Amino acid sequence: MHDDRSLVEARLKRVLDERIRPAVYPESVPLEVAVWHAPGEPVPVAEGLAAEPEPIEVGARWGAPWGTSWFRVTGTVPEAWAGRTVEALLDLGFDENMPGFQCEGLVYRPDGTPVKGLNPRNQWVRIGAPVAGGEEVRLHIEAASNPVILDYHPFLPTRLGDKDTAGSEPQYTLTRMDLAVFDETVWQLVIDLEVLGELMAELPVDSARRWEILRAVERALDAVDLQDVNGTAERACACLTDVLASPAVPSAHRISAVGHAHIDSAWLWPLRETVRKVARTTSNMTALIEDQPEFVFAMSQAQQWAWVKEHRPEVWARVKKAVADGRFVPAGGMWVESDTNMPGSEAMARQFVHGKRFFLDEFGIENDEAWLPDTFGFAAGLPQIIKAAGSKWLLTQKISWSQTNKFPHHTFRWEGIDGTRIFTHFPPVDTYNCSMKGSEIAHAARNFKDKGVARHSLAPTGWGDGGGGTTREMVAKAARLRDLEGSATVVWETPEEFFEKAEAEYPEPPVWVGELYLELHRATLTSQAKTKQGNRRSEHLLREAELWAATAAVRVGFPYPYEDLDRIWKTVLLHQFHDILPGSSIAWVHREARATYERIGAELNGIIEAAQRALAGAGTTELLFNSAPHERAGVPAGGAGTPAVAGGTALTPRDGGGFVLDNGVLRIEVDARGLVVSAYDIEADRETIAPGSAANLLQLHPDFPNMWDAWDVDEFYRNTVTDLTEADEVAPGEDGVSVRIVRSFGDSRVTQVLTLPPGERRLVLDTEVDWHETEKFLKLAFPLDVHAERYASETQFGHFFRPTHTNTSWEAAKFEACNHRFVYLEEPGWGAAVVNDSTYGHDVTRTVRTDGDRGTTTTVRVSLLRAPRFPDPETDQGVHRFRHALVPGATIGDAVREGWRLNLPERHVTGSGQVAPLVTVGQEAVVVTAVKLADDGSGDVVVRFHEAHGGRSRATLTAGFEVAGVTVTDLLERPLDDDTAPAVEGERITMRLRPFQLVTLRLRRA
Repeated sequence: MHDDRSLVEARLKRVLDERIRPAVYPESVPLEVAVWHAPGEPVPVAEGLAAEPEPIEVGARWGAPWGTSWFRVTGTVPEAWAGRTVEALLDLGFDENMPGFQCEGLVYRPDGTPVKGLNPRNQWVRIGAPVAGGEEVRLHIEAASNPVILDYHPFLPTRLGDKDTAGSEPQYTLTRMDLAVFDETVWQLVIDLEVLGELMAELPVDSARRWEILRAVERALDAVDLQDVNGTAERACACLTDVLASPAVPSAHRISAVGHAHIDSAWLWPLRETVRKVARTTSNMTALIEDQPEFVFAMSQAQQWAWVKEHRPEVWARVKKAVADGRFVPAGGMWVESDTNMPGSEAMARQFVHGKRFFLDEFGIENDEAWLPDTFGFAAGLPQIIKAAGSKWLLTQKISWSQTNKFPHHTFRWEGIDGTRIFTHFPPVDTYNCSMKGSEIAHAARNFKDKGVARHSLAPTGWGDGGGGTTREMVAKAARLRDLEGSATVVWETPEEFFEKAEAEYPEPPVWVGELYLELHRATLTSQAKTKQGNRRSEHLLREAELWAATAAVRVGFPYPYEDLDRIWKTVLLHQFHDILPGSSIAWVHREARATYERIGAELNGIIEAAQRALAGAGTTELLFNSAPHERAGVPAGGAGTPAVAGGTALTPRDGGGFVLDNGVLRIEVDARGLVVSAYDIEADRETIAPGSAANLLQLHPDFPNMWDAWDVDEFYRNTVTDLTEADEVAPGEDGVSVRIVRSFGDSRVTQVLTLPPGERRLVLDTEVDWHETEKFLKLAFPLDVHAERYASETQFGHFFRPTHTNTSWEAAKFEACNHRFVYLEEPGWGAAVVNDSTYGHDVTRTVRTDGDRGTTTTVRVSLLRAPRFPDPETDQGVHRFRHALVPGATIGDAVREGWRLNLPERHVTGSGQVAPLVTVGQEAVVVTAVKLADDGSGDVVVRFHEAHGGRSRATLTAGFEVAGVTVTDLLERPLDDDTAPAVEGERITMRLRPFQLVTLRLRRA
């Protein structure tokens, strides 16, 4: 037989595009359209429905950036269409390639009942099936003219990312507003041909199945009369019946399709628009559930569910019914799909506390899975947090984006820093926006790395990022792929059903130990510095507010602010979403975030001050309130008292220029350039700074990644560096015992104050940067005379080691990484730490000196600022303040303690006397991360702590009040049924802890 394959395949494409797809709607009549443009921000639904619109024609421009327009469409179904299916086709000016990234609409009936959402891949509204003819049609569309930020030429700077700079130019052209006859037979033929054509393209050219499909398609095309597609479509469908009925082979890969719409809680749109995106998507999905009996939809992010409940009660009622029917599934058990690298220990725990509690309270449903398809890598402390929240599975897809190394598993157990293992799945379909294309399904089967021992994978199916969800076309394709020869099999299932099957068939999967590092988007650890500072400071303010409010409640009957703390926690958790905290959202988002952090900071400070005043009582004694988990100036952790008087620090001129700082513990030399050329540990008789090098060295790099500007820093940025060694001023600080340094470069200015606190082993660096650079990367370097093959960086409830070398491509790819409060490295018997109050990105490199002692220089560089121009062209412009400290001669315990100290500055209040801690822990390796009252209002005291040094520990916790009972709980403060019961003697509670073990205790007050 002659090879006519290419001829038939080309024929299929043209006939589908030019004849069959257009015949889905063979007849149409125009609707009358009128529009009212809401002034300013979106208005309530009732106001939009009641507004008086003005006529508008198809072809007219509409929609200022970020505007809202209310369209009214009216018409009459022709009498001649009686008995047929009729739909309204409502095209607001869509580009079908941009679902979620364009204008969108939500359709209402005149009584305010929502019908469904409109987006580029979902432009229809069913009027009747069948119609009687003569029906009056009246629909209202709340249309959002969200501008396109990520266009066909992506990453170009744009002012459209903030309504204050976006202008008023109309963004869209009204394209089609019609009533049309819907020919379901032709629509089914389109799906048949698409499924078979896409499958055919994925099969080997020499396979019999491919040629069998080709001949069936050819017969179907022969059966279609191109001048009467509607009259001959049924005949064409019949030609495909047998080839669609051929069952899959027994060894076929099995895909659990989960209806999905990954909706970024903010990204290229503001938070207020996400509220509406969620309403549109949930309206669509509840409608699809009603039409498609096998379809199951899962939605994560409790915050988004809460938005629907609060802002769209009419949609919420439909959602609740679908949940009760088991078809609309709460997923993930987190408040938002957060970043997991940067949130602190307690914040990461509270993501699960608030997320799981919302689904339990609203639906009585508990999630066993963490659902984070789009998060930019996963910290090594996360597995035990997932387990401590009562969950056991994790799903993500993002690691498939790694640029350098291909992750070796799709299903595996992930082991965290404490040894906890979580059953984890990466969908081999390699997208969280699967559309049931044959290429996607075939890729999932081919790509699955666990063949031979497992055969199940999951496919999140539906348009996402900006929402939209699953379409009827996807559902129809999945029905044909349920059992089709040559394809993986597809069935709609819940996440729980998938994980139960996957774990049952693969009880001993491989194990991956340590962080799940994404080899991409590394600059998200630095972009939008003020958003990151707001997060870090809010986390610590929440710790203080809970600690002092709980202490005051127990000690003096202070009213514990349950509702305020709950609300503020949820606000902080929302802003940890994986495009807000990472700094990859539009200007509007970060402008609002800065204002939000300022507002909640003031509110939390108010709670703290009120509680501390209540505890201090009347008096004139100056008290130091110590919020840190370690003693400070003689004041115990979590208590208040008169601070011990420390020694002094001497500041003297240095030979050759500059100054010497000496406090009897460290001697610091700052040269005439304002660089630290010596940090001498007097007790150890050891220099910290590598010979011939200088610390406090600001370094400036060009920063223009190949793509994803706010997200990425590419390794070639290191090829060019400018050391900022010229100083405008090096002089004593205002206090007379510090050094003040001023530098100018480009259009920017840096002012630093270097302080050596009396009697302490730390050099504090306060840095103010008035930053006005573009596409530059600013680093602060500490070249240390330490020979270390690995270093530790703090993560949730512990720390994680990374190599300082680049032996393998996996190690070389980690050229920018995340830390929380410290980075630490050591030789046996001596170490050094660099701690920070608000930065996350850093790099650590090592070189061997070729002259002199030929020792090793290990350089720690903290990342301060970037200046990408997309999606926010003004990223980080303005004044920033950072605080860092160099801690020579440190142990890992010193690094932990100094990290807390820098992030929880002292508070001084006048009062009558000491305040005893609510709880004390007699072991420095055991760190208390939270002291609070139980969320249920019982008055029980909840204490969360962990082993922080990476060793075994015997912890004795002593309560400062009479205890009637002690319970070990999960993060949701529910009793745990395990073998970790503590020994209790009165108010003394003793436990043995594994390395990095996390424990939550609930203490019932007598």
